[in-house]
Amino acid sequence: MAAPDIPSSASPSQERTGLIASGWHATVVLVALLSIAVLSAWRGASSLGGNISSHTRMVSYSSVLAWEWPIVAFIAWGVRRRGYRFSELIGGRWPTVGAFARDIGIALLFILGAGLLVGSIRWAMQDRPNPAVRNLLPESPAEIALWVALSATAGFCEETIFRGYLQKQFSRLTRDAGAGIALQAVVFGACHGYQGVKSMVSLTVYGLLLGLLADRRQSLRPGMLAHFLQDSAAGVAGRALLKRFPTG
Repeated sequence: MAAPDIPSSASPSQERTGLIASGWHATVVLVALLSIAVLSAWRGASSLGGNISSHTRMVSYSSVLAWEWPIVAFIAWGVRRRGYRFSELIGGRWPTVGAFARDIGIALLFILGAGLLVGSIRWAMQDRPNPAVRNLLPESPAEIALWVALSATAGFCEETIFRGYLQKQFSRLTRDAGAGIALQAVVFGACHGYQGVKSMVSLTVYGLLLGLLADRRQSLRPGMLAHFLQDSAAGVAGRALLKRFPTG
């Protein structure tokens, strides 16, 4: 019989109630995220609006790396103070190679299904990538390498922040798992303000789907893989498509 996805050692903590970190800790995380959301919206409307240099792209990638990892470290500190293990946010490790392969399969199916739904929403809203998004796509081999590292960071850190930490905090605060999924998705969409209002709406839906996946699987692992693969492919393929079919 295959080993379960979540180690049995995690079960006692699942029975605990209350916030997984203190109220002031959650407030600090939310203020930090919403401040970044406002800053990113302003930045997208100004400095990334015209043609930008490779140096600017590299700095932009590095700036995301610079804020996501410290927030995750702060979250890890906060949940440990509450008596939880950081691994509990993720849902444990892969117990077998088969479990890893299964999560890869789930991630690929999620990318396909979520892509069709979110793509349909974007088509209905006539949502096209704005100049800030197009200008951030990688071009040189160095940019592509850093983009992939950025995608890996987004997969791990953003799933931890939104689907791991905030989703559990909101769910326990409201005593409603559905509310927790919805609220984290709204914050997730807001944090992509640089992409414009229409993209914020579609990304809120994407965050909602990732939240449902995390809740269904009781693990962030499939969502982390999907997030990483989606972002990596979008960056590399997006730039290739723009070169082949340039916009006006």
